Amino acid sequence: MRHTKRRWLSFIWIGLLVISVALAGCSDLLSPQASPSIDTSTADADLFSDEFQTLEQAGNDLREFREVALFLMEHQRLPDHYLTKSEARKRGWIAQKGNLHDVAPGASIGGDVFQNREGRLPKAERRIWYEADIHYDGGTRGADRILYSNDGLIYMTRDHYKTFTRVDRDGGGGIS
Repeated sequence: MRHTKRRWLSFIWIGLLVISVALAGCSDLLSPQASPSIDTSTADADLFSDEFQTLEQAGNDLREFREVALFLMEHQRLPDHYLTKSEARKRGWIAQKGNLHDVAPGASIGGDVFQNREGRLPKAERRIWYEADIHYDGGTRGADRILYSNDGLIYMTRDHYKTFTRVDRDGGGGIS
């Protein structure tokens, strides 16, 4: 009787161990990601339909409002050539010198949190805004930015945060 009870307890412990190892392997699927993401269910397939339907048709120029917005909707992240300010500084970037392409050829600044201090972008509980440079081609950074939230909103500004235009699901927003 005693051996049967021990054997039964051993099977239970082994079973619990197997289950915990399996769950630990899936923990990244169960926990929310800290990186910025876009809810693709809010993206409309007709956005940008006048020019191209897929990222592959967008070509390699991922420095335009249209292309970056499409990339965000398809991949829930910025294109690979974007570096956060911290990542760029680690490579030797000094904003005042405008030397980003000297230390990281082809890179643009993007992925940092945008604070929305003036409250000009829509607020919601747990919404986080991120920003990325648009039209950057070396030197000092310009005024064009794309702003995207962790819950699927995308806005653009051409005047360094003075005004914002929403990139709508129906293709609105005056994207060029």
